[in-house]
Amino acid sequence: MGKVRKLKLAVLISGGGSNLQAILDACNAPDYPAEVVLVFSNQLDAGGLDRGRRAGIRAEAISHKRYEGGREAYDAAVSALIEESGADLVVLAGYLRLVSDSFVTRWKDRLINIHPSLLPSFKGLGVHQAALDAGVKFAGCTVHYVVPEVDSGPIIAQAVVPVLPTDDAGKLAQRILKQEHKIYPQVIRWIADGRVSVDAKGIVTVANAKTLEMADINPVLEPG
Repeated sequence: MGKVRKLKLAVLISGGGSNLQAILDACNAPDYPAEVVLVFSNQLDAGGLDRGRRAGIRAEAISHKRYEGGREAYDAAVSALIEESGADLVVLAGYLRLVSDSFVTRWKDRLINIHPSLLPSFKGLGVHQAALDAGVKFAGCTVHYVVPEVDSGPIIAQAVVPVLPTDDAGKLAQRILKQEHKIYPQVIRWIADGRVSVDAKGIVTVANAKTLEMADINPVLEPG
C-alpha cells in the first residue's frame, strides 16, 4: 500500500507562534493527515520562526515595513514563497497583517484564519476587552475561511468559554487561547480529510462529524 499524501501547510505568523506549535504537535502524530512545509512571518524577529526551524521546517521572513511596491507587491512575494513550498492550504495563525484582495483571490478556498471571538461578533482587534465591555456571558474563538471583508468568511468551527466575573482581558485571552490550540488542528484535519464543504450561502458543513469531535472543540463549560 502506497504512502498517503499529506496536506501541505504554509503557516503565517507575526509573533511567538503558540497556535503554530499546536499544529506542529498535531503533525507529529503518525495518523495526522497534514504537515507544515513553510513557516512565514512579516516580523523578522518573530519567535515562531524558531519554532519552525527547531522542527526542521523552512522558516522565512520578509519585513513589510517600507516594502517597495506596497501591499500588493508584498503579498505577491509572500504568495511566491508559498507556491515554491508546494503548500496546499495557507493557515493564518496570529498573522497580524491584513492581506490584500489579490492574495485572498489567489488562495480562495485554501486560506483559513483563527479569530479570538465568536464571529460575527467582535471583529478586528481588541476583541477580549470589547467582549468584557459588552457584558457578554460567553466568548470563544472561530476558525473561518478568509474573504476580502475582514473576519467575515464562512465559519468552519467555534469553541466556547464562559466569561467569568473575575476575568480581565488577559485572563479571558489565555482561556480562549487554550481552545484555539484544540480547534485549529481539528479543523485542519477535517480539511485534509476532504470533509469540509461550503454551500452557496457560505454555510459550512463537516461531513460525518462525530459527536465526540464536536465536543472536543466545544468544551464543557468551566465552573464558576
